[in-house]
Amino acid sequence: MRYIPNTDADCRQMLAAIGVRSVEDLLADIPRQVRVKGDLKLPSALSETDLMRHMRGLVAKDADVESYTSFLGAGAYNHFAPTITNHLILRGEFLTAYTPYQPEVSQGTLQAIYEYQTLVCQLTGMEVGNASMYEGGSALAEALLMAHRATGREEVVVARTVHPEYRQVIRTYLGPLGIRIREVPYAGAGGTDLKLLRAAVTEQTACVAVQSPNFFGVVEELGEAAAAVHDKGGLAVVAVAEPVSLGLLTPPGELGADIVVGEGQAFGNPISFGGPYLGFFATKEKYIRSMPGRLVGQTEDRDGRVGYVLTLSTREQHIRREKATSNICTNEGLCALAATITLSALGKQGVREMALLNLRKAAYAKGKLAKAKGFALRFSGPTFNEFVLQAKRRPVRQVLQALIRKRILGGVALDRFYPELRDCFLVCVTEQNRREEIDGLVKALGGGR
Repeated sequence: MRYIPNTDADCRQMLAAIGVRSVEDLLADIPRQVRVKGDLKLPSALSETDLMRHMRGLVAKDADVESYTSFLGAGAYNHFAPTITNHLILRGEFLTAYTPYQPEVSQGTLQAIYEYQTLVCQLTGMEVGNASMYEGGSALAEALLMAHRATGREEVVVARTVHPEYRQVIRTYLGPLGIRIREVPYAGAGGTDLKLLRAAVTEQTACVAVQSPNFFGVVEELGEAAAAVHDKGGLAVVAVAEPVSLGLLTPPGELGADIVVGEGQAFGNPISFGGPYLGFFATKEKYIRSMPGRLVGQTEDRDGRVGYVLTLSTREQHIRREKATSNICTNEGLCALAATITLSALGKQGVREMALLNLRKAAYAKGKLAKAKGFALRFSGPTFNEFVLQAKRRPVRQVLQALIRKRILGGVALDRFYPELRDCFLVCVTEQNRREEIDGLVKALGGGR
């Protein structure tokens, strides 16, 4: 069934059109003696999230369904998405991400992309955003290539706290071009070692790339990182794998970032076995012609009516090959639309409230788990909704397998990415995790009754 939102004004207009004054008039033929008297004996109203959880619980009673409590993150996040999101993106006219080559028949799609670009700029504090990228990793790689084009320099400095899979994509993109990649280790608090970062930046550095919150969940000192590379004439690139954090943290654009990229999956796109995801890309206006992908702009026709067109499209198919900035063939149209609807439905206050819930629930879990016997917090830096927990008595793999047997996905083992952290795992808590679930994790790890 399609979602049809009717306001009070809509209802009054429809009643007037059919010649009745109220909904009660529509029920006049139903004898009063057979009508329900008084209130229905129903439980109190639930929030949309709680209602969906309740319905899933009912399904589980009627089917052999194993439900797990998840504390997984590491770049893929379980967040609330309003029901309206799926209702709208499933409309037939949106079920394609194909390039809107003909603006005269693609105004709806173009306007949706334009609104998406605007929301990305508002979140990141940047001046222009493109129509979206494939996902966060390739968006970051494209940002480094853009910095290479803009500066003509052959070296990039990347923080080791950037998502390991993002760094793998960077090596795939930049290696064949001969662009040198210098990685900077993390400090004891879990953030990038700024002293070593300053030492790594030279006059040959095209850019510095830092992720915040980083892979360990620690909020980085973006202002200092940006200042370090600006002093040498390079660009500051910021990656954001958890975009809900932008509802609370200072936008990277206000901290000196020249390019901001990231993963938009958290807004309205479910965790569907690893995709499809949604890369966002924003920069300063002066770099707009070096930006990859496409950009939708707003204009007017000769009669003064507002219209939307592809203002820039920098793929080699559209311009001279030597002038192309990338071979990005399309944007993640449907995923970007889901993010646009979700952000619009939540509004500024809603995104902020979601971010606060993440911060507070993660802080609650962090405080409880820090006191669990045999466990400790690995890093002391400020975190958003993820943190690293160190297992002191048992191997991490054994700890996580024991949790799985209790239907708890307790976190991501870090030895896969950081061999020196073989006794650590990454825990993520979002607004979707109830207090009882957090207490259940604490109890399963021996930190509660």
